[in-house]
Amino acid sequence: MAKKEVSVKTELKDNFKLVSKTRDHKAITDQPGKMGDDQGPTPLEYLFISLGGCIGTIGKIVAKEKGIDLKNMEVKIDGHLNPNVLFGKNEEERAGFQNIKVKTKIEADMTEEEKKEFIEEVDERCPISDNISNQSPIKFEIV
Repeated sequence: MAKKEVSVKTELKDNFKLVSKTRDHKAITDQPGKMGDDQGPTPLEYLFISLGGCIGTIGKIVAKEKGIDLKNMEVKIDGHLNPNVLFGKNEEERAGFQNIKVKTKIEADMTEEEKKEFIEEVDERCPISDNISNQSPIKFEIV
């Protein structure tokens, strides 16, 4: 089976603003408050945007495959991390989220048990969820 390549190029602009480009699209990343100009979501928020988007997309795919009339699906994601780690003030904890909670509201003619099975399958097939839950090797190169 053919592999799908995903490529994004990100460039640092003024202050904490970054512009990322992929295909014919661009996304702005920034920081709120004193650090940035709040011109876009933070990288941490984009992680959750990516997860929510993937869950919704896979949900639509699974529903279509199974003939489920998915009227609507809402995904709310919350997580907690210690910002002292990213500011170099704490080396005892990990930099990432200590926990991530995904709440889904599914509007479809399904029982609660069917909804649980549905969201479990969506989670199993979601590449973003997989990359968050499992360690994917990251290799840094200086060019």
